Amino acid sequence: MFANFVAITKARLAISVVFSTIAGYLLGVENWEASNWLTILSLIIGGYCMVGASNVFNQVIEVDLDALMDRTKNRPLPAGDITKNQAILLGSVLTAIGLIILYCINPKTAMFAAISIFMYVSLYTPLKTVTPLSVFVGAFPGAIPYMLGWVAATGHFGIEAGALFMIQFFWQFPHFWAIGWFLYDDYKKAGFFMLPTGERDKKTALQTILYTVWMILASLIPVLGITGRLYLTKPSAVIVFLLGIWMLYAAVKLYKEMDAKAARKLMLVSVMYISLVQIIFVLDKFIR
Repeated sequence: MFANFVAITKARLAISVVFSTIAGYLLGVENWEASNWLTILSLIIGGYCMVGASNVFNQVIEVDLDALMDRTKNRPLPAGDITKNQAILLGSVLTAIGLIILYCINPKTAMFAAISIFMYVSLYTPLKTVTPLSVFVGAFPGAIPYMLGWVAATGHFGIEAGALFMIQFFWQFPHFWAIGWFLYDDYKKAGFFMLPTGERDKKTALQTILYTVWMILASLIPVLGITGRLYLTKPSAVIVFLLGIWMLYAAVKLYKEMDAKAARKLMLVSVMYISLVQIIFVLDKFIR
């Protein structure tokens, strides 16, 4: 039963999303002493519930398509370990619990979480079989968690939360296009359109490079001192820049080699990039 819960809520993905939310919260608090452990715990539980619910509803909608792909055919729903009705009930309970917990932090936190789950389930999921623009649509709910932490800490959405949103927004394009590249054949079985041109071609690889550049620029904007209380010192900005160059190198390598191995490498680098950048932002705030 627990194994099915972990699988259907996509625990590893949910934990990574919660991690970015906590990073955003720590950036939003005035100082370490001002951090509230009850709020952090609420973000962890409420955030996991919301991400888990999104993943559950996603798998309910895509159960027949998941059965066609090698990487998803053994998930609880297509494998018959959980029924659709059980999954819908679980998703509904997780949604209710998550919204109540996040509302107790502040109403705006719950509002943005609700927007995220709505866009992921009602817009991104059905568009995956219709248009490559699904990645663009999915980038919106995917970018909310980082800024959600800031909103939870401050109760406000301003330029700081917007800057955090933009970093994670642009990051998602090279990340998901890399996944779409090395899983191209599997996605094709289900009719998913994940690459911007629909094909593993030079145009897709070039767009991956361009969006990586935009991601780097978005990550460095706080060093200019124009993003309110969200600020990055020059030494930390240099580290963030070097991490960006590392990811850009992986994107350029995909452009040159045009194979699944390079795409998988870019995906792994992108995961390390976003986690390290979030850690650097937090450490920079509390060490300076």
